[in-house]
Amino acid sequence: MKKQGQANKLKVAKPMQTVKRLFGYFRYNKAMLSVGIFLVAFSSLAQVAANGMLSPLIDSIATHKDWNAFMRSLAIMIGLIVLLVIGQYFGSRMLAQLAQKTVYIIRGEMIDKVLSLPVSYFDGHTHGEVMSSFTNDVDMLNQALEQSVSQILISIITFVGTISMMLFLSPLLTAIVVVSLAVMMLAMQFIARMSGKYFRRRQQMTAEINGYVEEMISAQKVVKVFNYEQRAKDSFDRQAEALRHTSTRASTYGVMAMPVMGNLSFIMYSVVAMSGAFLAMGGVITIGNIAAFLQYTRVVSRPIVQVSNLLNLLFAAIAGAERIFHILDMEPEHMDEGDVRLEEDCVGRRDLCWLVPQEDGSVQKVPVQGDIRFIDVDFGYDENKLVLKDISLYARPGQKIAFVGSTGAGKTTITNLINRFYEIEDGQIIVDGIDIKRINKWDLRSIMSIVLQDVRLFQGTIAENIRYGRLDATDEDVINAAKSANAHNFISKMENGYDTVLDADGSGLSQGERQLISIARAAIADPIILIMDEATSSVDTRTEQLIEKGMDRLMEGRTTFVIAHRLSTIRRSNAIIVLEQGRIVERGDHDDLMAMKGRYYDLNVGTAELD
Repeated sequence: MKKQGQANKLKVAKPMQTVKRLFGYFRYNKAMLSVGIFLVAFSSLAQVAANGMLSPLIDSIATHKDWNAFMRSLAIMIGLIVLLVIGQYFGSRMLAQLAQKTVYIIRGEMIDKVLSLPVSYFDGHTHGEVMSSFTNDVDMLNQALEQSVSQILISIITFVGTISMMLFLSPLLTAIVVVSLAVMMLAMQFIARMSGKYFRRRQQMTAEINGYVEEMISAQKVVKVFNYEQRAKDSFDRQAEALRHTSTRASTYGVMAMPVMGNLSFIMYSVVAMSGAFLAMGGVITIGNIAAFLQYTRVVSRPIVQVSNLLNLLFAAIAGAERIFHILDMEPEHMDEGDVRLEEDCVGRRDLCWLVPQEDGSVQKVPVQGDIRFIDVDFGYDENKLVLKDISLYARPGQKIAFVGSTGAGKTTITNLINRFYEIEDGQIIVDGIDIKRINKWDLRSIMSIVLQDVRLFQGTIAENIRYGRLDATDEDVINAAKSANAHNFISKMENGYDTVLDADGSGLSQGERQLISIARAAIADPIILIMDEATSSVDTRTEQLIEKGMDRLMEGRTTFVIAHRLSTIRRSNAIIVLEQGRIVERGDHDDLMAMKGRYYDLNVGTAELD
């Protein structure tokens, strides 16, 4: 297992690699891309040709006095301008649609990846930081693709076409332009390097400050009860000041690009004009050629100026894309690994069995019972610090196993290992006689449910929240689950009953009501293995009794693991396991442990307290 800091470190790719990967998404709609590029290319070439018509247009009057040639050249120029406008409108529109399609695909890939990431990823990233990638980074990318794709294509084609026409008109003047452009490119390269560094840092700091704000908002009660408002504001001000400083540097270099490029283009125009005048006086080129060349001189620097004008947006988008691709490149949780699958219509609990492949090619059917065994298990979130040490325990089918211990003793960690949220360092975890590493994760978790202290409800009706445990459950199943959890009475008294729409996280309900709904959600899943993690620690004694009745019905006949600080909730457990500093120090039922007069006894009589 890698260290958390190493695992979560953002790997910064080279900007051109990021851009190349980003534009690779256009392959999903090649027809729109091809037509859009054709129209934009056509309009850009029409612009180059229209500028080139200045030479015959001026020479037909200034040199040849030929009005017919003048009118023909004018008509051709007007026709090219009309084609230019039409091509740019439809081409830019199609490329903008393509950009929106690309962002849509990226958003889909991001949510797919986030939902597939292991729990360990979220241990090292705040919710605000992850949300920042979905909002700030994606929005910045959306703006850049929508505004810059067609502009970059137009600039490239216009630049190449213009240089070609300039070479045709005057190789000598073209050499002057090329030297001037080289100076402009060097200046832009320096600005781009500095700007990119600060824009990348700005996106990272924006994510961090979003994470801090999210943390403060979600913990408002704690902030207020401890009078932490001023310190929270001071901390925010420090982060905001650092962000302001970095944003200022980024914007300074970004804004610097346009005036620098503009002034250099004016210098180039002046040098070309003076050189062209000397050549015209010597009869080397015509006045029309000079006029056309000067127009091309303005046009050839325009793509560079336009791109430099987009630097703010482009580098912010590249920085955002790097953070997005960092998420997309994270290693997902491999849910399909494991050769042991779950099968229905077998003899066993709920007619389920494990299909266990044998060495001879046959498949053994092992009834699902909910028998859990830990054998000499070691585990640590950090490879240099073990949280669990030499853990051996068992839970027979239908038993209720309780964990007691100080904070950080490893109680929740054990239940996380049963779910395979994390992989163990050493030892074995056995489910129904099968090494847990062989069991497909989807199937393993499908026989489990969990009720947490920190209840998570979703925006939607109460029925939808209960049905979250089993999506194909009928309305009758939902009501029966609520009744078994002691939630039916308070739900029925609500104005819309089970169709009552909850706010985000059920903010309109009391803590006890929210917990009862979560128990109903676990009940409707009809699990074989149940985990209750501090399910009653945040409610009053009366509500606790109500919840316990629902929990007792839910736990009946299931292999249950209970974590509780209130010892009254675990006295009727088949076995109570006392943990301290990652080791099991006592095991037995309530009477056995009281007779031992050890740690559990001290906790019950009040001579010791849980940390």
